[in-house]
Amino acid sequence: MATQQLESKWEGKFIVNLKHAKAEQVWPLLEDFFNFHKWLPNIDTCHQIDSDNKDEIIRYCASTTPLSSGDGEAIIKWCHEKLLTIDKIERCISYEVLDNNIGIKYYVSTLKVLSLDEGGCQIEWLFVADPIDGLTLELFSGYNNSSLQGMAENIEKALESSKLGDFVCSN
Repeated sequence: MATQQLESKWEGKFIVNLKHAKAEQVWPLLEDFFNFHKWLPNIDTCHQIDSDNKDEIIRYCASTTPLSSGDGEAIIKWCHEKLLTIDKIERCISYEVLDNNIGIKYYVSTLKVLSLDEGGCQIEWLFVADPIDGLTLELFSGYNNSSLQGMAENIEKALESSKLGDFVCSN
């Protein structure tokens, strides 16, 4: 994990290796901008929303945390995120946060899927953000890093399940 605090921006880069998954298997899962809720353990909703600008692709992502009172009330943390670039050859997707209710003023993120010479693949998660009130760079970086680790686990489980399904169907 590498992080750096600049005068006015936070930057981070996190890496996870997937030993049993190839880049060409992982990339199709991450290039779908509206399915991050399937991979990120802390996101339970992700879908496209309409934009006034028809050239923009925007998604709504949210996580719901029930209150301990047990009366059905919950805290919903949400973001509107705009797709900036998607490069199928380089296996890279970038997006920025447009609006949210969690205190993010500026945030741009890039996910890359890279092949490893020794087999498997690597996912890199890079971000640049304005400091967030009430958080430190270390806490925010820890959150991003644990999100990436959870993402990798979910992807490996899904790919393993699909392999088992292929095996069962072919016999």
